[in-house]
Amino acid sequence: MAKLVVLKLDGDFQQGFRVTLEIGLEGERPQEEMLCNLPPAEELIEQYICWQLAYRSLGNITRIIKPGRAKVDGCLKKKKKECDEQANKLCTLLNTWLKTESFRAIRERCLEQVDISEEMRLMIRADNYQIWQLPWHKWDLLESYNQVEIGFSSLTFKFKQPQTTKTDSQITILAILGNSKGIQVNEDKQLLVNLPVAKTTFLVEPQRQQLNDQLWEQPWNILFFAGHTQTEDKIGTVHLNQTDSFNLDELKYALQKAIDGGLQLAIFNSCDGLGLARELQELRIPQIIIMREPVPDQVAQEFLKYFLQAFAGGKSFYSAVQEARQRLQGLEDKFPCASWLPIICQHPNVVPLTWPKPNSLPSVSSTRDNASIWSRLLTVFVTSLVVTSFVTGARLLGVLQTLELKTYDLLLPQRPPEPLDNRILMVGADEPDIQHYKYPLSDAVLVQVIEKLEQYQPVAIGIDIFRDLPVSPNHQMLIAQLKQNKHLFTVCSIGDSKETSVASPPNSPPEQIGFNDLESDPDDTVRRHLLSRSLITISSCNTEYSFSLQLADRYLESKGIQAKITPEKNWQFGSLVVKRLEPHTGGYQNLDAQGNQMLINYRAIPEIARQVTLRDVLTGNLKSEWVKNRVILIGVTAASVPDYHDTPYGKMRGLEVHAHLISQILSAVEDGRPLIWWLPEWMDVLWILFWSLTGGIVVLLLRLYGINRGLLLVNLLLVPCTGVTVLYGTCWFLLLKGGWLPLVPAAIALLVTSSAMTYVYILSAVVETEAGEES
Repeated sequence: MAKLVVLKLDGDFQQGFRVTLEIGLEGERPQEEMLCNLPPAEELIEQYICWQLAYRSLGNITRIIKPGRAKVDGCLKKKKKECDEQANKLCTLLNTWLKTESFRAIRERCLEQVDISEEMRLMIRADNYQIWQLPWHKWDLLESYNQVEIGFSSLTFKFKQPQTTKTDSQITILAILGNSKGIQVNEDKQLLVNLPVAKTTFLVEPQRQQLNDQLWEQPWNILFFAGHTQTEDKIGTVHLNQTDSFNLDELKYALQKAIDGGLQLAIFNSCDGLGLARELQELRIPQIIIMREPVPDQVAQEFLKYFLQAFAGGKSFYSAVQEARQRLQGLEDKFPCASWLPIICQHPNVVPLTWPKPNSLPSVSSTRDNASIWSRLLTVFVTSLVVTSFVTGARLLGVLQTLELKTYDLLLPQRPPEPLDNRILMVGADEPDIQHYKYPLSDAVLVQVIEKLEQYQPVAIGIDIFRDLPVSPNHQMLIAQLKQNKHLFTVCSIGDSKETSVASPPNSPPEQIGFNDLESDPDDTVRRHLLSRSLITISSCNTEYSFSLQLADRYLESKGIQAKITPEKNWQFGSLVVKRLEPHTGGYQNLDAQGNQMLINYRAIPEIARQVTLRDVLTGNLKSEWVKNRVILIGVTAASVPDYHDTPYGKMRGLEVHAHLISQILSAVEDGRPLIWWLPEWMDVLWILFWSLTGGIVVLLLRLYGINRGLLLVNLLLVPCTGVTVLYGTCWFLLLKGGWLPLVPAAIALLVTSSAMTYVYILSAVVETEAGEES
């Protein structure tokens, strides 16, 4: 919607003006309002009179130049130069006046509130009509805006809601071709005859009674006049024919009747129209276009041509006037200041007229149209059902699973970055640690690290290092720590068999053991995690709970939040329920969903938590606030010790993955960060069907509104590409909220349906064409 900027100027050039600025949207109340002043500027009006005299003297000469004459006499050249010089002086004085300190606030507010790319309508309201005569389009502030045009109105006005007729089907125009002595009004007539969606009635040099009857008897949208007009003593005079002329007051009642019946625009493509504009505004006509000074015949014709082309071509009223006025600049080598002449006078409370769009539908009966549309809609619906059925069937068979998982991996890293999780501290043995303390790390080193960390009172310490066998020295001291330290958690591995499983450290309390196995999909990517499972007798890892679950539970327990299993066998932490995975979850089909699994909502950040080395801990190079009341993870991060896993964020150490697992539970419970959720199967089907229908209906609309086989490429490329882009953006946005929706199946359904419907419509068009040629 265009911006409406209103400047109300109350005063005169001798005493100065009190200025009110209003800024808002077209058709709405102002959102901004402010007051300031403009100083007296008598020299500005004096300069306007100088320019006006120079311009009018030029006009007297140009009317005697014969068309096609090659040479221009020296007197005319001198007059043109004089006119240009006076015009430049006038523009300079105007901008100097508008840059005064007392007016600066309004200038700055306009720059702040109106974007240079916005369409803007500037309404200048003043009862001092000398304001209307100034070239406001030369205000340097407006040079920054590409889509701005100016309208003029009085400060005082009476408003009566006109009983306008609808203009959504056809524009009615009453065109008066008046006294044509010395001018070519037939050019204007030809332009009006060729207008689309318009019915024009012409009155050629009519008698006053004829014009009066037409205004009374029929409703009109536009009143057009071409001929001679003039203003004397602020009164406008219209020359109907060679002998008859009138002022508007003499047809006041007829004009008022026309305005009440829907007359919205009056165009006087004639000279010196400010007097006419003032009188028409008193009659409350919505819009007027006039020429503020005497206008050369060619300028009047070209303006009308440019304006009608733009307005009937779909541009707004103000944009059409702006384009037509600016195009007159191309004539200023012959007719100086031609682009200064057209101005708009606008009733302040009326939204500008719009030109109706031509009806592009086939000219057949309404019943047949409706039947055809319903038939095509049924075709789209049936096609979408068939496509959705095939896509859903392929999906359930697992054909699309790999592609869906890869697309999920593509979407996840595109989320905005998140902050570090300060509830977790990772202690990683890097290459210098391995070189110094050797590998595997001895029990003595682990004991020293644990004792150092315990000094800072962590909530829990998790050792992500297998210690089913002792690594001397000080193995007994480690055993003692495991027995006595209630904050210490160790790991084991379930494995695939007794031989591949890894037991927990001897004498570890069962409630402080967690398995550290990470679930990998067939492409070896870790996207889900096993929180808990039943005990497996063939494994040496005798615990039901994962390492990350044990540590997260201990942290939440310290906050007074208890974990439990719901009747549906889902884990619940406080009010948060972690829904377990099912065989059909998101992009997974026929998933082995044994145990209690969850999708991993990786934190969107390169480093999940602060990380220090063993050296930092043993030398005391860490702060107490990094450890106190935190979850501590101890593991190996040296590249020489292989422990890398593929994730949607690339390769990641096992220690980092466990940090993500702990973080997502803590963040969901304490911060409300969403877990990954998905739709039930039946809603997945509806989602796919919706996008399939969308593709088909968009192609149908393009077909109905004129897109034919000549634009096959538009249908096949633009519609599907735009639809998939919108779908992708929707799925990305929902993933920010934790939702994993079927992107790939919906995209396939959209593409197939839109392509199929395009092919059907192109084929039917070919058949119709061939049938027409045969007949």
